[in-house]
Amino acid sequence: MISLRINGNKYDVDVDPETPLLWVIRDHIGFTGTKFGCGIGECGACTVHIDGEPVRSCSYQAGDAQGTAITTIEGLSPDGSHPVQKAWVAEDVPQCGYCQSGMIMATAALLDEKPHPTDADIDDSITNICRCGTYPRIRKAIHLAANTKGEA
Repeated sequence: MISLRINGNKYDVDVDPETPLLWVIRDHIGFTGTKFGCGIGECGACTVHIDGEPVRSCSYQAGDAQGTAITTIEGLSPDGSHPVQKAWVAEDVPQCGYCQSGMIMATAALLDEKPHPTDADIDDSITNICRCGTYPRIRKAIHLAANTKGEA
């Protein structure tokens, strides 16, 4: 039995400690906003926060997450009012939308660390892959979120 704190709530799940956290979040807890992309921690579709840091949950063992605070896209803001989510809508970022929850989680972590990132900061920190190629809109939304973060 593993005990996890996800989005502020405690969940006890009967899984092998080596199970990827992604599958525990999706299949055992039922939060499906975190997506499976590549399965090797490269694309970032599965990004969640562990103690505020962005982590690729497909390659992070559930047993290693015990005793941490895990935040999924559902826990970022239940009503979509987080500045990054609002900026995503304002800049019409998603095309297919598959990568967006991971991209938003990575961006939220970046803005917590660097409230006003430069383009170089964005290039260094946001390594998630968007198959639709909406990178110019993503960058614009990140800057918009940075400029409005204090207003939320």
